[in-house]
This record gives sequence, C-alpha cells and structure tokens, in this order.
Amino acid sequence: MTPFGERLRAMRTERGVSQKDMAAAIGVSPAYLSALEHGRRGTPTWAMVQKIIGYFNVIWDEAEELQMLAQTSDPRVVIDTAGLDPRATALANLLARRISAMSDEEIAAATAAISAARRSE
Repeated sequence: MTPFGERLRAMRTERGVSQKDMAAAIGVSPAYLSALEHGRRGTPTWAMVQKIIGYFNVIWDEAEELQMLAQTSDPRVVIDTAGLDPRATALANLLARRISAMSDEEIAAATAAISAARRSE
C-alpha cells in the first residue's frame, strides 16, 4: 500500500463509501480504485487526484495533503545514481535489497535520519 492509497482508503471508510460507488462517481473501474488503494498502480495523475478531492469535497489542507501524498506514492521507485559517489549507489542497492525485510521502526528511523539530513542542508 502507498501513503496515498492508505489515505484514500481511510477517507472512503470514514465516509462509509464502497469502492464500487466511488469508482462509478469518479469514472473509473472498481478494479482500478482497488489497485490504487493497494499500491498496484503508479502515481495517480493530477486530474485523478482532483477528481478524488472533488468527490470527497475537501479543501485547503486536506486537498494539499492528498496532492503531496500522491507525489510520494509511486510504488515502483527508480533511483538513478549515475554520476554520484559510489557510496550512493551502494546505499540505493542496499535499500532495494533490504526494504521488504525492514521493520516499521527501522523504516521510521531511516526516514527520520534522511529527513534530518535534508533539513540541515
């Protein structure tokens, strides 16, 4: 599941809406909506995110949150380390091999470390 898919499912569940009903309302198949929620589809398009925002009638912060989540929800990430330090390539490969075995705590710690490094730049 992607961050966007997780939030989409939560919003739908909170409002008591079925995938079938929501899919019909925004003009997609229930299978597509299910795949989007489960992270089996790529990042939703801007137009799709706008349809979802309109469907749930959300504004401002919640709409911005959905847009940001969509931008960070590609389930098939490619990291191009060409031209970077060899340690960057080693890190990318290590992460690719290990991420499926990492615990929630390890993922949170790695995310915090990388976020802290970005803030200090």
